[in-house]
Amino acid sequence: MSNGHSWKGNWEARIYERVRERGFASLTAFAEARPTASLVALAEELGRDDIAGVQIFSGLVAEAESSKQLTRLVRGQLVRELYACFPNGWPSVLDDDARLEVAIALGHWFSHTPETHKERVDRVGDALLAHPPPPGWKPLGPDDELLRTLLPDEEA
Repeated sequence: MSNGHSWKGNWEARIYERVRERGFASLTAFAEARPTASLVALAEELGRDDIAGVQIFSGLVAEAESSKQLTRLVRGQLVRELYACFPNGWPSVLDDDARLEVAIALGHWFSHTPETHKERVDRVGDALLAHPPPPGWKPLGPDDELLRTLLPDEEA
């Protein structure tokens, strides 16, 4: 964790310098090379003591907005949340405990969603609970077929 040092100095420049040091042209390219890593894991890889997950997300949103890829970023964030909660894939039975875990994952996803996409994300969450994907479903990136069906690329 960053212990508050992440906000000192020019944190944006620090992130992009470290991304370039690792051979990536953008923060998006860095993150997409690790599609199941959490925002915290991405931040720790770039600087355990001076970069925070929220800074990573802020940079990713800025890049996605400028490249008109915000919906793709939103799908990618769902992948990260699902992987964190269900590393072995979607639960085979949606009993009360599993529904709670799904709701938590969807809540985390919603909280990391730009305002422009909140309504769409809410509908996707409802759809996943009403018509669950096959047991073991584990999207490994934002281009997963089911995710693209639920949240197509047309920008909000």
